[in-house]
Amino acid sequence: MMHPELQNALQQRRALKIISGLTNFDSSNVSAIAKAAQAGGATFVDIAAYPSLVRQVRSLIDLPICVSAVEAQLLADAVEAGADLVEIGNFDAFYAQGRRFEAPEVLELTQKTRALLPNTTLCVTVPHILPLDEQVALAEKLVEVGANLIQTEGGTSSDPTHSGTLGLIEKAAPTLAAAHSISRAVSVPVICASGLSTVTAPMAITAGASGVGVGSAINKLNDEVAMVAAVRSLVESLQSSIKVNL
Repeated sequence: MMHPELQNALQQRRALKIISGLTNFDSSNVSAIAKAAQAGGATFVDIAAYPSLVRQVRSLIDLPICVSAVEAQLLADAVEAGADLVEIGNFDAFYAQGRRFEAPEVLELTQKTRALLPNTTLCVTVPHILPLDEQVALAEKLVEVGANLIQTEGGTSSDPTHSGTLGLIEKAAPTLAAAHSISRAVSVPVICASGLSTVTAPMAITAGASGVGVGSAINKLNDEVAMVAAVRSLVESLQSSIKVNL
């Protein structure tokens, strides 16, 4: 069963996920990000699937905790430690190493995870390295085998040629395009993530997403006060997009 607060935010198309990073095991940094997410008004947090990290974050915040990994057993262990939902994703962390995630592997991993966790909310990221039509086809198959949420990505593949607002839009273009196409093909909510900012988060909602995931815009900040302010700015940008879409 999906966490009621998350379900409500998705239905209202205002869900905001703050991502600490799949390879971020720095407990003090993850704790700061999690506390900033709650203080700033985010809907949920996404942390590495590591049991001790889950227990620590759970002791600090009341928000739903999502855990990310590319191994089914790691996700299952994190749920045992108290995670509310799981995500097969954060693939961006592996691309720099030359690690690719093709459709068959993602589909198989989804099936393995669902078998281990039949009642846990499952989000699956569609790799942006696939052509857009193949991303859509994979998303449809993922829903068929039990994915409750689909997430898009693409920020690491874009190389903006402009600064300022235009550069932010260029950075988000791949994930916005995926959100637009996938949201029209599947019956489950779509989370648009990777390379988003206060400028482009509202665009994701307009494109068809039910929520957004933001990582580097928050987790690269060194000051918790600045993190809270950045989260609040994202919340406000999403609220403005709701008013525009009503």
